[in-house]
Amino acid sequence: QAQVLESGGGTVQPGGSLRLSCTASSSILAVNLMAWYRQAPGKERELVAGIIGGRVTDYADAVKGRFTISSDNAKNTIHLQMNSLKPEDTAVYYCRVRGWREYWGQGTQVTVSS
Repeated sequence: QAQVLESGGGTVQPGGSLRLSCTASSSILAVNLMAWYRQAPGKERELVAGIIGGRVTDYADAVKGRFTISSDNAKNTIHLQMNSLKPEDTAVYYCRVRGWREYWGQGTQVTVSS
């Protein structure tokens, strides 16, 4: 069964860090894109960063210099290292995986609050 599993969300104070992970199950074939999106309350889902064909795409302006996406291709896994977190980073973070079909994870909540 194809699955996209996210982990690493939580609550952190402003200035803190979190590391998100996303793993695509081995039943998802020909993976060529893995990316992180986020959706804050009352806002549209937006792209945070992604890896296409093994190359990192551009980051959203709001996270440049603070977030870093990386991959472990052998494990069909990507990570999102989030540093210097701000309250406006609060959102549900979703992982998108594209292979022969497209899949989304269920999301992981990130809350930045003092």
